[in-house]
Amino acid sequence: MVRTLQLVTSRRPFFEQQVEVLERNGVTCTVVPVPGGSRERSLAEYARFYARVLGAARGSDIDLVHANYGLTAPAALAQPVRPVVLSLWGSDLLGRYGTVSEQCARFADEVVVMSAEMAAALDRDSTVVPHGIDTDRFAPEPHEAALDAVGWDGDATHVLFPYDTGRAEKNYPRAERVVERARDAVEGALELHAVSGVPHEEVPTYMNAADAMLLTSDREGSPNAVKEALSCNLPVVATPVGDVPDLLDGVDCSAVADTDAALAEALAAALAPTTEPNGRQRAREFGLERMGEGLLGVYERALDGEVSAA
Repeated sequence: MVRTLQLVTSRRPFFEQQVEVLERNGVTCTVVPVPGGSRERSLAEYARFYARVLGAARGSDIDLVHANYGLTAPAALAQPVRPVVLSLWGSDLLGRYGTVSEQCARFADEVVVMSAEMAAALDRDSTVVPHGIDTDRFAPEPHEAALDAVGWDGDATHVLFPYDTGRAEKNYPRAERVVERARDAVEGALELHAVSGVPHEEVPTYMNAADAMLLTSDREGSPNAVKEALSCNLPVVATPVGDVPDLLDGVDCSAVADTDAALAEALAAALAPTTEPNGRQRAREFGLERMGEGLLGVYERALDGEVSAA
């Protein structure tokens, strides 16, 4: 049994799923989040975080430290006791804190990334283990029932933007532009819905109520929302970020495009499909158990390296 100290900035649903699948596979997970909730934290809060990490890592019941997200890496590496696995999620490597993540990655025993694009951005070996999804929870549901459940107009066509509009890297203004350009090609009313902050167990209902999902991000790692939409057989139109081109390769009714005009054209096509969506077939490749197996392999290598070094 591997006993881990899991460090995280905020306990997002996909992180909680990671902990659940690891524990099902016999891994003990002690979670230490950065104080302060989901807002941007201060240096004082990170100092308190480091004190907690150091105290926990020195305990005899911890085998390794798993730093989830680049901003947790300095605290993980500053404890000199346990081997460190660093998972980079996307924005921590490709965004404003990329330098911190790159420097810390050099000193971690093992590094996990979400996509081949992220692996190529690092100056060291890493292992691609995308976040998994719960394909039982994210499954097709009757469209009309889902519309009633979320209270959307049954006579309109609905596009889902499953993110907080205030997250700059998600580029909601671009989503608005794309939907506006697509209106003339879509019969009837076309509505764009930004959905965030709802309980994770309700997200599948919103996905089944929608007619397509639109992702206009400037950068991503391996966006779970895309995989979850595919698992619901919801068509996805997206910018070519992270592993999205690979996720949508060969998936009917979904597309990748890099200009507003091309995104609008692809969205209009997705909203008038000539074939049945088949995204669920693709999504089965990203189940939680596969993610768990990948992380277990990384943990074993990190611990083997510690033994070899000793």
